[in-house]
Amino acid sequence: MSTPSSSSSSSSEDVAGGGEDGGGRESEGPSSSSSRSRMRSANEAWPEPFLEALAFRIAQYASPTHLDRLAAAQHLFAVFQVCSTWRAISRSDLLWRNLTLHIWNVRHLVRDTWREEYIYRHRTAANFRSRRYTYTTLHFVPTDNNNNNNDGLSCRRLALSDHHVAAGFSDGAVHLFHIPSRLHVTTFYPQHRDRLGRFSSAVSGIILSDNRLVFATLDGDIHMTLINGVNPLRRAHLGDVVNDGALIDFSGCNRWWVGLYAGVPGHAFHIWNSETEELLFIGGTLTDPEAVMGWHLLTELTDIIGRIRVVNNDTAIACTSLRVMVFDLQNQGIVMVDEEFRRGIIVGSFDAFNESALITDVRGVTTVRRVVPLEELCRFIIRGASPGEILGCMNGGCGVVWEGGVIRVWGLDHGQSLYSFRERIEGCNALIADERYVAACSSDATIHLWDFGAQ
Repeated sequence: MSTPSSSSSSSSEDVAGGGEDGGGRESEGPSSSSSRSRMRSANEAWPEPFLEALAFRIAQYASPTHLDRLAAAQHLFAVFQVCSTWRAISRSDLLWRNLTLHIWNVRHLVRDTWREEYIYRHRTAANFRSRRYTYTTLHFVPTDNNNNNNDGLSCRRLALSDHHVAAGFSDGAVHLFHIPSRLHVTTFYPQHRDRLGRFSSAVSGIILSDNRLVFATLDGDIHMTLINGVNPLRRAHLGDVVNDGALIDFSGCNRWWVGLYAGVPGHAFHIWNSETEELLFIGGTLTDPEAVMGWHLLTELTDIIGRIRVVNNDTAIACTSLRVMVFDLQNQGIVMVDEEFRRGIIVGSFDAFNESALITDVRGVTTVRRVVPLEELCRFIIRGASPGEILGCMNGGCGVVWEGGVIRVWGLDHGQSLYSFRERIEGCNALIADERYVAACSSDATIHLWDFGAQ
């Protein structure tokens, strides 16, 4: 493992106003005026709940979208310097909990306090924008799963959690790695059954948390297992590829699973309750023009023809090379937005995170859009690569794009180019990012991992 750069220079004082003195005491001139004394007395008389609400509103004003989250810290620091009473609210756990939820969309505490959680998220995001990371590669020994698939080392999907990365391949294998130790933990294979096409067992989507792994294959089968649990891998849903088509992409969250199908008109979307594993909805026409291409996926490795993502827990956004559709998961797949892109979309560069989506057209023009109603927030241009040589993903503040061997990072607040990774990745066939990691798989089945976590 190499460590090409140092850890973040940001300190907790930058975000939270330091300790009791907040990094600097109130300044009083040689002769304090009575007006200054009255102002200080008025500040100290304000109730703490009012000051907490004020600090929260200031942070909201400083970062009106999830794309400019680092801006809030400087404004919070200024609030905490007003006087000792204002500085005291920097110790309010409720304030930091609300700020962490609003700015970082984090609902579960991982560190000791919400203040520490906020600081860690801020410093990690700052590392992401400043190219401070550690880089390593993950390896595994390929095994034969007896499906006679000689192209099994083609990675089709990657997934990340806090402590694991999973890689799904065209032979149906899902390799699970433990990130802290960099070790290959285990390999899962779909249960055997008659297959329609040599790639019908290829992995088409992975949903990963630190306690559960769910993956889908092109034939529509969905398997799940508990990580570090005693229960073996089991089939949660038996696919019906003849009547539903190929399951070309699969995504979800703790409430929903969603599948994007191609091959049978009117069957584009499938929605499951992820807790009960009950299939709730079948419908949608998004992939009707790609029906023939969906069947071809079962017998040959073709370009990505569709992607689907779950955002904000109850909304899904999906795309093909011609259309983007947003639909409501809670209300039986009601379509909220349906927009055609006449210039065409590079499907492999599409991704969504929180409230935003990353969409690149065939000219290389990349737009960041608010999921509902797909209004443009900013744009940038990817130059010099053909559509087949572009893969894209995003987190809450940055877009990550692989183009012709180089991985570039873009700021999504204004669409500015930030930097390129030092490492070249030839033949990349899968790419993913979250708030801490970026992972990619090259054509030789090596998993590349970049860690931006605050130290």
